[in-house]
Amino acid sequence: MFSKIQAGAKASENLYSLIETAKANDLNTYDYLQHIFKDLPNAQNIEQVEALLPWNIELGNF
Repeated sequence: MFSKIQAGAKASENLYSLIETAKANDLNTYDYLQHIFKDLPNAQNIEQVEALLPWNIELGNF
């Protein structure tokens, strides 16, 4: 709605979805985003990416 280009809208949609899913899984969204932005670039396969999804993170893990 507020993006001028489709790619920006898609990026916003993905980020908002991730934040809301983290909230639904009782995670501190700031800490969770710091965690995935730090670890995601090092993911080598789909299993490592899936391990970073909000429902696979334990509350005290970071």
